[in-house]
Amino acid sequence: MDKKRVSQILKLLDEHYTTEYKCYLNYETPWQLLIATILSAQCTDARVNIVTEDLFQKYPTLEDFANASLEELQKDIHATGFFRNKAKNIISCTKTLVETYHGEVPSRLEDLIGLAGVGRKTANVIRGNIFHEPSIVVDTHVKRISRKFGFTKEEDPVKIEYDLMKVLPKDHWILYNIQIITHGRGLCTARNPKCRECFLNHLCKEAEI
Repeated sequence: MDKKRVSQILKLLDEHYTTEYKCYLNYETPWQLLIATILSAQCTDARVNIVTEDLFQKYPTLEDFANASLEELQKDIHATGFFRNKAKNIISCTKTLVETYHGEVPSRLEDLIGLAGVGRKTANVIRGNIFHEPSIVVDTHVKRISRKFGFTKEEDPVKIEYDLMKVLPKDHWILYNIQIITHGRGLCTARNPKCRECFLNHLCKEAEI
């Protein structure tokens, strides 16, 4: 991997996008972010934020979710898609948090991925945003654009995560995801990437210019 090229890409991302940590999901507590991230699977952050605005008022405590009616919770989160599985996982996950972790969200990766509905992506969102542990979150934007940069050739998110850990300096692990989400929504969209307008086109292996 050309370290100079990687450094140039990161420098331009820093210049064009925020270097502040920003989470696109709305939350007030660590467990709210955990639930919102579970809901965000195959769903946009914007839609999740609409759903959780009412959801977190209806279920103001972790115990409320743990004791929720499965059928009712399914209705409450229906708009996020895959609502049956998500509702089952949320109830199971929150029960474990209450019974095993005394209502606290654990910080260890191994503990997080042991919770229902929590994979490495969700665990890394929590570790990065709540505990400020350097973590790489591989979402659809990071997967697609990292492949365009030539940072990885993999398709599997876990393998991509490990590739990026080798390529990116640790101080950019969390930041990279935030910047690439912004880049993927604005310039480097999946269907019609604006390669001619992109400030990274001279460094991108797949730029169409």
